[in-house]
Amino acid sequence: VDSRLTDRIAVVIFSGESFTQCPLTTDKPVLKAAIEAIQNGLLEDGTAIGDGLSTSVDRLRSSKSKSKVVILLTDGENNGGLIGPANAKEIAKAFGIKVYTIGVGTEGYAPFPIKTPMGTIVQHQKVTIDEKLLTSIANETGGRYFRAKDNAGLENIYAEIDKLEKSKVEITKLTRYTEKFLPFVLAGLILILLEVLLRFTVLKKFP
Repeated sequence: VDSRLTDRIAVVIFSGESFTQCPLTTDKPVLKAAIEAIQNGLLEDGTAIGDGLSTSVDRLRSSKSKSKVVILLTDGENNGGLIGPANAKEIAKAFGIKVYTIGVGTEGYAPFPIKTPMGTIVQHQKVTIDEKLLTSIANETGGRYFRAKDNAGLENIYAEIDKLEKSKVEITKLTRYTEKFLPFVLAGLILILLEVLLRFTVLKKFP
């Protein structure tokens, strides 16, 4: 967020459904506060990739920007939602929106919080990421697919996307010139005038 100085950015979260956490804005503190407020359990459980992507496209479709980009971050396979990932991909293509997809998760099993009547317990579940789907979405919209296995890897991926999506900013420079030579010209003219006057008066030479 901090590195995209002039971009308008929105935050869309999705699980079993999707929700706009923050609309398009250039207010960086508001954006970061919205991201920090994201937590597990805000939405119905599940992984509705199609809904998340279609909501993101809806945020961008009316934008007049030349470059419109979605970064789709998920840690699972699509298993819910009203709009399928394939349909969401076609909608993104129709509006000229590029999608970078990121699959997050280690290989094998990972701890996963599960809510029960007795409270939240942690179970180890197999990490299942539909890399074929994410690669298809990225390739067909002009983006790229990345796999992040840890926080450092995710940070590097965002840095790489930042380099790939450099925005051109036009700056109008106004230069105002102030003439400084006028006093010197006047002084010179006065001295010449004095020299002429003195030549024909005080300093006049007699034959």
